[in-house]
Amino acid sequence: MLKDLTTLDFEILDRVATIRLNRPEAANGFNLTMASELATVAQHCDLNSNVKAVLLSGNGRFFSAGGDVKAMAGAGSNVGQEVKRMADELHRAISTFQRMNAPLVVAVNGTCAGAGFSLALTGDIVVAASSAKFTMAYTSIGLSPDGGSTYFLPRLVGLRKAQELMFTNRTLTSEEALDWGLISAVVGDADLPTAAADMAAKLANGSLMANSAVKELLLTTFANPLETQMELEGRRIAAAAASPNGHEGIRAFVQKRPARFE
Repeated sequence: MLKDLTTLDFEILDRVATIRLNRPEAANGFNLTMASELATVAQHCDLNSNVKAVLLSGNGRFFSAGGDVKAMAGAGSNVGQEVKRMADELHRAISTFQRMNAPLVVAVNGTCAGAGFSLALTGDIVVAASSAKFTMAYTSIGLSPDGGSTYFLPRLVGLRKAQELMFTNRTLTSEEALDWGLISAVVGDADLPTAAADMAAKLANGSLMANSAVKELLLTTFANPLETQMELEGRRIAAAAASPNGHEGIRAFVQKRPARFE
């Protein structure tokens, strides 16, 4: 287990790794330490064969308000260098989350803005509390987006809506975010922890190889022509069918019982 984390809570239980952003006094704003620790934890999840799903949420009233603007102000003339270092670490975390085998469930427990919004977009499943709010917020303080949002947002909602969110910093309610296709589900505030944990447990009980294939195929779909994508599909489904989990899934279906995946 990772030790000496100062900005995150982290545990692994029943094959689910749970990460909680833990700077509630700063609205879970990202400083260099938090971004670096998130990258380290993401790598740990990626390399740990016991992790079959990852759950990411925040402690306190905010999911994350984005970058810690007070920390940026404190950097003085070095702010550009500090922001680049922080962005690099956050991007390392997001890249790892996207390419690890385990699916990522994001539980948006409150307002997410800036880098918090960007991070939430990267979840494979995103469940939001009914009181959650979503806003890009970058340009309102004279900054441009990071955290992969210029990659993910147009793919999720289209270019015109991405432009509206990034230029105007429009705030979306959780219901609007659901309607726009930014998130997977909205639940009552009190129900969010259970709903997100149940989803992570469901994914952890599935086939890691199959879930990994879904992630990989969806990540490449906008870059590949049809025939290339279908060839990748053919190779991944054949490998899955030949694996122990594939044998178990097929056998369980024929026997009309729940599959017991490794």
